[in-house]
Amino acid sequence: MDFLRRFLGVSASNAGAQAGPADGPIALASPPEDSVPAELDVDAAINAHERWKARLMDYLEGRLPVGLDPDVIRRDDYSALGRWLHGVGADVLGHHPAYPLLMARHRYFHEQAAEMVQWAQQGEWDHVVAILNGGYRFASNQIVLLLKSIRQGVKQEA
Repeated sequence: MDFLRRFLGVSASNAGAQAGPADGPIALASPPEDSVPAELDVDAAINAHERWKARLMDYLEGRLPVGLDPDVIRRDDYSALGRWLHGVGADVLGHHPAYPLLMARHRYFHEQAAEMVQWAQQGEWDHVVAILNGGYRFASNQIVLLLKSIRQGVKQEA
């Protein structure tokens, strides 16, 4: 299933370094080393998001020794970025005009990821690829763009 990795732009050499340990059905829940700092560090937020995507690809391509629960993946407050956005990030960025859209895109991203896992568990790879190339990629790109936009807005406010 390396073709899925190409769609996300994750190289096989980077995937191993990004993947981290898998320890049960919540392997994508982002272990503590994926935490985003309390202050606004957009690069750390983007890196956490990219590591989460790499772990999802590892699962879809059969490199994780555990199954994934789509209901857990659907939770947008469970990833490192999600915990930050729902916690400290809300305090730091909640006033920014792009914050509600960032939250909506992040929630949609997790919904799309959960759908991909559900289809993959049923062996419906055409559906997985369609979501991957559609809503999943769109939401992921929007998350990165919105984080960068917010960073720029915060710099201008200072």
